[in-house]
Amino acid sequence: MTSTKPYLLRAIFEWAEDNSFTPQVLVNAEADGVEVPQAHVVDGQIVLNIGSSAVRLHVMDNECLSFSARFSGLEHDIYLPMDSIMAIFARENSQGIFFEESDSDPEPTPDPEKPSKSSKSAQPTPIKGKADSTAKKPSHLKVIK
Repeated sequence: MTSTKPYLLRAIFEWAEDNSFTPQVLVNAEADGVEVPQAHVVDGQIVLNIGSSAVRLHVMDNECLSFSARFSGLEHDIYLPMDSIMAIFARENSQGIFFEESDSDPEPTPDPEKPSKSSKSAQPTPIKGKADSTAKKPSHLKVIK
């Protein structure tokens, strides 16, 4: 199964462009395969404007984001593997998606012979701090696979 990350990246990019926002990506500049101007990296990260008015977009597919952009007047080819992209958001209002590390890796297909963590109990966990004297009834819903 492929990761949802590249699809979400393209969706937020398109949403930002449609609403005249500036789409930006937060990148782990220390990830394998990342090609960015190191002079602009701060604490191992870099924020890049990927708006169509700022860059010449070459590729935005399931593997990478690649484009040309100017930094201090010099054109640079930028290459960002999908795993290196930590977030995409609009500069103007910070709305977007911040990915967790696990978002970049597709879920492994479960082995039908091994019990999964979610199949151990279908009962909800009571919330601590609420009135413990009122015990919750187990759910009438069943997990269907």
